[in-house]
Amino acid sequence: MRLHELKPAPGAHKQRKRVGRGVGSGRGKTAGRGSKGHNSRSGGGVRPGFEGGQMPIHRRLPKRGFTNIFKKKIGIVNIRDLERFESGTLVDEPLLRKTGLIKGTYHGIKLLGEGDISYPLTIRLPYISSGARSKIEAAGGSITPAEKQ
Repeated sequence: MRLHELKPAPGAHKQRKRVGRGVGSGRGKTAGRGSKGHNSRSGGGVRPGFEGGQMPIHRRLPKRGFTNIFKKKIGIVNIRDLERFESGTLVDEPLLRKTGLIKGTYHGIKLLGEGDISYPLTIRLPYISSGARSKIEAAGGSITPAEKQ
């Protein structure tokens, strides 16, 4: 079998229905839309969520809570993720992005204390948990504060 011998399965390709091409075609005049009414007009049809005048479900169901539009989105990195860096490395946001630990846009990066580290690192991140801080300092590392956004 060669590429030029390939053919779709029988019945896989149907010709599209050409409507509005004369009365003799069987789909002429009103082109299968019936006569009169909203759906027969160009641009006709109801909007998404319309239930024929019945109270729509999104208005029948109760609403709860609210969305804080000022919420800050914080990226999370754990200590176990820092094992890929060599001893004495300065760990900051550009390095985390370059290595692929942080992707997307965030208002800040927070270091959490899950995992262990046995060699010193220099951390420059805006948010650091107390557990992560104690583990870094116990390993002989240092923490320099970064500006918070």
